[in-house]
Amino acid sequence: MVPSELVAVSDTPAGPRAGAVAVARDLVALTKPRITALVLLTEAAGICLSPGHATPRALALSILGTALVVGSANALNMWWERDVDALMTRTRRRPLPSGRLSPDLALGFGLALALVSVPLLFCVNITTGLLGLMSLVTYVAVYTPLKRHTYLALLVGAVPGAIPPLLGWATVTGALGTGGLLLFAFLFLWQVPHFAAIAVFRADEYGRAGLQVVSVQHGERAARKMIALYTALLVATSLLFAPFGLAGRVYESLAFVSGALFVALAVRGVLPNGARFDAHRWAKRVFAYSIPYLAVLLGVLLVDRIPR
Repeated sequence: MVPSELVAVSDTPAGPRAGAVAVARDLVALTKPRITALVLLTEAAGICLSPGHATPRALALSILGTALVVGSANALNMWWERDVDALMTRTRRRPLPSGRLSPDLALGFGLALALVSVPLLFCVNITTGLLGLMSLVTYVAVYTPLKRHTYLALLVGAVPGAIPPLLGWATVTGALGTGGLLLFAFLFLWQVPHFAAIAVFRADEYGRAGLQVVSVQHGERAARKMIALYTALLVATSLLFAPFGLAGRVYESLAFVSGALFVALAVRGVLPNGARFDAHRWAKRVFAYSIPYLAVLLGVLLVDRIPR
């Protein structure tokens, strides 16, 4: 047996330490690390595809600033939507709706990240700083409140979601360019079928939470049409990188094959379907396919570019 006084001595400092670790873990969760990692991959695409070279200092400031500005946007979004998150199964265990973090701490953390990240991006150059600021303001102050009023919020939110490759391009060139804008269009279009698919199989939850996604505002059929249309536009855009000299044959072949599969999957939602068609199951497949589709294409785009 361990003497009781030794237990008391060892347990006393462990409590505060454990509490501090838990708070730190929840603060990191507010930044959505996995989404941030994917965002940095898209920024890397902009950096690698742009003409010229950036200094190591500019690259470090840009990557760090982008990671922090994305973290800030996510944290402030969670702070604003904590009441909505509490009503949805997939979000009610987040730090704020579960009560593990206080709203004031989350707000202060999000604002602190903003105050650090935006100046870092302005230290790279004016264009990068303005893009970062626009991304943060659009996501937090426009997209987040608009979600309660119209499904078009998805298109507004897709703008800051597509800005990171422009941040990468501007880091190197100090300006926007054809390649950067093409990456922006690709990322913008990808987000629509990805999130509209979630709106199909979680329509009931969104409805209860008062979020006006397309499936809630205009019905499931409208959501399926939106997925099919934007997937076709996405795949068409993905095939433009090679003609513009931004990718080689490996990427071109992969984009064609993976894009054809994506379109076939998306179009199935609007074709005449029998009684056995399960829209929720179909939407989950669209959602699941969209993630590796983006990651693989961006990865191959970077690798295919390296020898050049």
